[in-house]
Amino acid sequence: MNILIAGASSGIGRFLAERFLKAGHNVWGFARSVKGAVVHARFRAFACDVAEWDKVDHLARTIAIEAQRMDAIIVCAALQGPVGPVMTLDPKMWSAAVRVNLDGTFNVLRAFAALLQPAGDTRGKILCFSGGGASKPRANFSAYAASKTGVVRLVETLAEEWREIAIDINAIAPGAVPTRMTEEILRDGVEAAGEAEIAAAHATVRTGPESFERIGGLVDFLLSPESDGISGKLISAVWDPWEQFGKQRERLRKTDLLTLRRVTPEDRGEAW
Repeated sequence: MNILIAGASSGIGRFLAERFLKAGHNVWGFARSVKGAVVHARFRAFACDVAEWDKVDHLARTIAIEAQRMDAIIVCAALQGPVGPVMTLDPKMWSAAVRVNLDGTFNVLRAFAALLQPAGDTRGKILCFSGGGASKPRANFSAYAASKTGVVRLVETLAEEWREIAIDINAIAPGAVPTRMTEEILRDGVEAAGEAEIAAAHATVRTGPESFERIGGLVDFLLSPESDGISGKLISAVWDPWEQFGKQRERLRKTDLLTLRRVTPEDRGEAW
């Protein structure tokens, strides 16, 4: 496969790049800096800020010349943004996080989706990473949570618009893994992040490489023909039984399971 990864120089993006290369795939990856990028004959690294549309568009045209087509696009690029109570945050820093996480995801998809050219029975695959706070409130992480919620709704919207096109697009909730963001939380401290977040960050740091394996397994599944037709979903790498989803494709395709929806008392068999 030809796979594009936005945010490939660290964290989950780098992990996936190495995983794909070991499996024999060709990988094109980019991030704001190529420092720390994988060095491999089948890996092409580029420096590009996903928040800058003109740069992303130019990169897409450059990659299109040499790659011509992609089988999958994965958006891992993210910025945690300012941490602390909402009304204490710097508006410019808050906006910058949204630009990377939400605008950046849109920019990548807008620029590169044309390279997905399904052939025969194959389907193009797009995976966008969500994050903590996308499905419930996350105190002190408003910029990250709000922008990642936006990513999920963008994924759902594109899945609806592409219903008749051979492209599956899904969002992944990766769960807690030891990355640069975890280190940032610990540096921010209890006053900004809160006691629960600091405790969770310490626990995450103590986990090993195995914490990435569920993510890798879910990605492998979503890029495989076994997941064909599953689209517009928010899937947890940690909590969802995604190993069984191949047998439940029709059920998932026809329902709003694994989506963000408004809940009313009637939905729960209750009265107002």
